[in-house]
Amino acid sequence: MAYYFPEPSHTFSEYLLVPGYSSEECIPSNVTLKTPVVKYRKGEECPLTMNIPMVSAVMQAVSGEKMGIALAREGGIAFIFVSQPIEQQAAMVRKVKNYKAGFVISDSNLRPDNTLADVLALKERTGHGTMAVTEDGTAAGRLVGLVTSRDYRVSRMDPSTEVSTFMTPAEKLITAPEGTSLKEANNIIWDHKLNALPIVSKEGRLVAFVFRKDYDTHKGNPLELLDSQKRYVVGAGINTRDFRERVPALVEAGADVLVLDSSEGYSAWQKNAISWIRENYGDTVKVGAGNVVDGEGFRFLADAGADFIKVGIGGGSICITRETKGIGRGQATAVIDVAAERDRYFEETGVYVPICADGGIVQDYHMTLALAMGADFCMLGRYFSRFDESPSAKVLIGGSYMKEYWGEGSARARNWQRYDMGGAAKLSFEEGVDSYVPYAGALADGMATTLAKIRSTMCNCGALSIPELREKAKLTLVSSVSIVEGGAHDVLLKDTTGNAGRN
Repeated sequence: MAYYFPEPSHTFSEYLLVPGYSSEECIPSNVTLKTPVVKYRKGEECPLTMNIPMVSAVMQAVSGEKMGIALAREGGIAFIFVSQPIEQQAAMVRKVKNYKAGFVISDSNLRPDNTLADVLALKERTGHGTMAVTEDGTAAGRLVGLVTSRDYRVSRMDPSTEVSTFMTPAEKLITAPEGTSLKEANNIIWDHKLNALPIVSKEGRLVAFVFRKDYDTHKGNPLELLDSQKRYVVGAGINTRDFRERVPALVEAGADVLVLDSSEGYSAWQKNAISWIRENYGDTVKVGAGNVVDGEGFRFLADAGADFIKVGIGGGSICITRETKGIGRGQATAVIDVAAERDRYFEETGVYVPICADGGIVQDYHMTLALAMGADFCMLGRYFSRFDESPSAKVLIGGSYMKEYWGEGSARARNWQRYDMGGAAKLSFEEGVDSYVPYAGALADGMATTLAKIRSTMCNCGALSIPELREKAKLTLVSSVSIVEGGAHDVLLKDTTGNAGRN
């Protein structure tokens, strides 16, 4: 007969943390949110860690190159979505890796015979105000000048004016020779009060730029996540169909970590993909797997060689897998169960495999609950889709700005590979919806509030790190009545929208 779990599964909203003793050291500024991303052996250092426990979901409406840059700047990792051509996904990864390498390959280039109209179009397309002028208009052509916003005035110039007439010519530029160190380049920038320093070869060809803003950004974002070459860390999704072609392209592009994007990970398809990666790359390519909702699924993927394992089926805000298929489990119970198996696996093998809570997070405090229950980090879709940096459009709905947000299981995404079970190459039925979410502005501002809440709650529990939170946390199930009690009740709330008295 079928196996029946003895207890009902629960969601994060059914739990609260009970405060513990807070010492004088328990203040938010002393809290570290550093957390492992990939597996490591007992006594060894984890080869990839994050400074905050947050990654963005492998979704078209969430994780493009802008999200990759913005999230790495805050200390997390974005997983560039897989439901696109391989070359396009690799190009997104490459853009993130090149954005802050200290030495940045120019992606805004002009020829001397281009016009002001071309300058404005290029600025609109790339968002960059500093443009190299090279003989052939390529990033590696002979440098003949530079155009910045200080070189032209749109209101006083004809759009057909050629770049050669208003650019700053090469002979008037301060440049540095190829081979200049990043420290030396930054010293030149500061000594000469420059915004950008071109690095040129002996032949006068453009090699790269060093920007003042990158130095300022680093100082203003102490948690930014960088690789050994001081480039932003970025992840990418893969599927179980074209991984033999996609993985090499993503590795070549510089992806730091990969993850199998699938609605359900306890399958031969995922094991085959992981085995192929291990056979061809050994442990040099880091790949996460999932999703699973119990200890049995975790152990299967851990034994298969996964570097981290995602937990959660059907709990995402745009996911309807539980409705359409009756598959899934309450996210809190799933995380608790898998975390317990992760700890047993660690005791038996000496290998720690991080777990990622993916889905079911509605309120900010749910992230803290997930960490207390054993998750090493959280994967978020709806949360990140609301910000400027997500790829989706901002639209005006009923007088309020919203962002479009759709699931990878929706007809709009056409991501049948995510639900691949070895059958026909099509999406037989939808497991996700197309929707809107309230626009939330810049990612940095929204995350600052969220992280402040997490650090404050950890202090209430007497914990200054995620492992300490896991050790000290006291959790209690709550009744439906106490959930109501936890919000504003028995009062008439003031109308802060300016619509008082209106129907």
